Amino acid sequence: MTSTTHASAGTPEVEYTNRRDARRELAGGRARLDRRISNLRLVVFGVLLLTAWFTLGARSLALAWLVVPAATFGALLLVHDRVIRQRERAERAVAFYERGLARIEHRFAGTGEPGEAYRDAQHPYAEDLDLFGSGSLFELLCMARTRAGEETLASWLLEPASAETARSRQAAVAELRERLDLREDLALLGANVRAHLHVETLRSWGEAPGVLEGRLHYWLAAMLVTASLGALVGWIWGGLGPGLPVLALGIQGAYALSLRRRVLRVIRGVDAPLRDLEIFSQLLERFEAEPLESGRLRALRASLETAGVPPSRRIARLHRLVELLDARRNQFFAPIGALLLWSSQLALRIEHWRQDVGPNLAEWVEAVGEFEALASLAGHAFEHPDHPFPDLVESAEPLFEATALGHPLIDPASRVCNDLSLGGELRALVVSGSNMSGKSTLLRTVGVNAVLALAGAPVCARELRLSPLSVGASIRVVDSLQHGDSHFYAEIKRIRRVMELAESGGALFLLDEIFHGTNSHDRGIGAEAVVKGLIERHAIGLVTTHDLALARVAERLSPSTGNVHFQDHLEDGRIAFDYRMRPGVVEKSNALELMRAVGLPV
Repeated sequence: MTSTTHASAGTPEVEYTNRRDARRELAGGRARLDRRISNLRLVVFGVLLLTAWFTLGARSLALAWLVVPAATFGALLLVHDRVIRQRERAERAVAFYERGLARIEHRFAGTGEPGEAYRDAQHPYAEDLDLFGSGSLFELLCMARTRAGEETLASWLLEPASAETARSRQAAVAELRERLDLREDLALLGANVRAHLHVETLRSWGEAPGVLEGRLHYWLAAMLVTASLGALVGWIWGGLGPGLPVLALGIQGAYALSLRRRVLRVIRGVDAPLRDLEIFSQLLERFEAEPLESGRLRALRASLETAGVPPSRRIARLHRLVELLDARRNQFFAPIGALLLWSSQLALRIEHWRQDVGPNLAEWVEAVGEFEALASLAGHAFEHPDHPFPDLVESAEPLFEATALGHPLIDPASRVCNDLSLGGELRALVVSGSNMSGKSTLLRTVGVNAVLALAGAPVCARELRLSPLSVGASIRVVDSLQHGDSHFYAEIKRIRRVMELAESGGALFLLDEIFHGTNSHDRGIGAEAVVKGLIERHAIGLVTTHDLALARVAERLSPSTGNVHFQDHLEDGRIAFDYRMRPGVVEKSNALELMRAVGLPV
């Protein structure tokens, strides 16, 4: 279905609920019709068998009596197939809107694509910011149906874009945000696209060296067939002897035998790519039919066309060639096919298609991947209408200024937002506070929103201004038995990587409980040297600690570094947190209270 219908003025929850209920009602109606047609088919089939007995067995009825029940049964088969497909499509639509509601209501963990294949413990921030895995940012965002779409979205989260690229994605996402019909259509194409799609196979097939090269074979095959047919006609109707037809057919057979091995390679090689291309064709055809305004989307669609022909039409031509090729399996057509060099001629045309179009297959895959990634971000933007696009600024110095910044993976009902400003004179903040007070969450909040912003997505904030930033984090550091690394050694290796990342300038560093694996004296010296080194490399960022002695680092590096903190208090004998960031150094710790709360004798 092609439509530019925009979502209604209601909230995303209302829109999704209304559409889900409408599709559920449609699925229920088609299920009832499915049962009725099944019963009717049984009845008609019984009538057909009874009529067949009277006409063919007892011979008490004329053969014409079979026409009506046979035609009725055939018509019911066609109608039943259509009803089943409509029911399955409606059921998939219900599931699509159920998943959307789960995302909006923060029940999505475990219901979508977690992106486990893209996890990388060595990445500068992927594990620290929960980009992949159950309940991750990728699972929240991803609505792609193909591996290419997933790969593109994952790469956008893992590789911050330039301001210009991110702004172009913003415009495309803003245009697609209200195209709910489009996203529904993309979600319903094919029953299970991922299970059947082999992107690498398709790319390899398109880029493989030629098997049947040169146009000489076209002309030679056509000339041999023409000569054979002419000789046969002359023998049958022209009074020629059998010698010439035998010679012509012998030469044609020898030619076909010389090509046989290569022809079989072409025929066997096209089967798997054709299945993948059929799936891509559906996605491309839907993309081609959608009216587009933004420069990125229009350029993306224009890049798909080769010689002014849309890819869906080129794929349709390949499909027709393969359908014609399959005619060789018909035992009645096989002798005619041999006379016409049917397999050889169609293999030549299929190979010509591959050599002509094959180099474009990788571009088509990339285009589908980008379109699906943009549609995923557009779906996220639609489901979170209070999340604005950030203001991406070109700046010689790094900048991150946020108002009411929150974490998108935390339910809005319990999410606490904070303001933050880094850049200019103030480059770094030392964040102190007791355990569980919100320090690590603040780091992840800043990092995740920076990743979203530089992917071209909306952010979880009232406002956000930032420059292009390279993110480096040391939040979730683990030791390694395989490499013999202690937790402390793993941490200093990670911080060294953050320092290296900052060498290019424009970096955002997020260091949690810095050097807490060593003594307080060494920790203070090391933390001060690291923060100073990062600032000197024109980086901005946050360092958290529950060691109040580290607060002096900010004092010594002032005014480029400042102190902020999170507080806690007792409520009815229990520790409570408000997760509000405040200026200055925290004045107390809750460690002993937490020990007592779990029953330790302290």
